[in-house]
Amino acid sequence: MATGGKPKKKNPRLASGRKRVRQDVKINAANTSLRSKYRTAVKNVEKAVVAGDKTKASELFAKAQSIVDSVADKGIFHKNKAARDKSRLSAKVKALALAA
Repeated sequence: MATGGKPKKKNPRLASGRKRVRQDVKINAANTSLRSKYRTAVKNVEKAVVAGDKTKASELFAKAQSIVDSVADKGIFHKNKAARDKSRLSAKVKALALAA
């Protein structure tokens, strides 16, 4: 193998294997999108907290909670990770509210 990078994947011979590959591509794209949505929601809340915007932070946190829960229910992230992230965000938002 003269070219660098990953070795080329072999095409499955069985019809069921080919279907599985098609499904995997679709599922992978959906999971990637949800993972990105989750991380963006968390990041937006953290940005609002750093900026010191109480109302925006609490508003974004409410939206982020539902996103985090739905992604955890689908099994993209573990439920404990989702709970941990929500807990940490909640603590940050509360600290911001108390500081003011």
